[in-house]
Amino acid sequence: MPEPVIPMSEEVAAKEANHLIATAFRDPAPVPPIGTTPPVPQPGRPPMSQKAVDDSVRMLSAGVASIPIGGMTSLVLYTLGQVDPTSLAIGAAAPVALVIAISALLRRAKGVLPEEHHHHYTGSVDQRTIHSNTRGLVARTDNRQ
Repeated sequence: MPEPVIPMSEEVAAKEANHLIATAFRDPAPVPPIGTTPPVPQPGRPPMSQKAVDDSVRMLSAGVASIPIGGMTSLVLYTLGQVDPTSLAIGAAAPVALVIAISALLRRAKGVLPEEHHHHYTGSVDQRTIHSNTRGLVARTDNRQ
């Protein structure tokens, strides 16, 4: 059950009104214009097409993905730095050999895919128009030309 509302005295109401006025915040900034004003570029990425956005995200992702690869390569080269130059050269050439092997494998895998076939048919095309009519509780379809 709601509590009954107790009316405020004039003195309490005046104090409450003064308190609300004193603590109220009014933004002094001017109201933004609305209408035919040209858009203003916002801070951050400049406005660009969707293709440009997709390309920049791809480049940023590739840059981030190269960090672990570079770190691992640095770690391997640092570890191999304790060895003779021949072992160092083999360790540095191993990632390149891996990339070459994977590209050769992918090139060879292209022949595994089935060829694309196109079928062309000649002859007359049926130009009849059929009017379909379905009626009844147990649907009976009547197709007429």
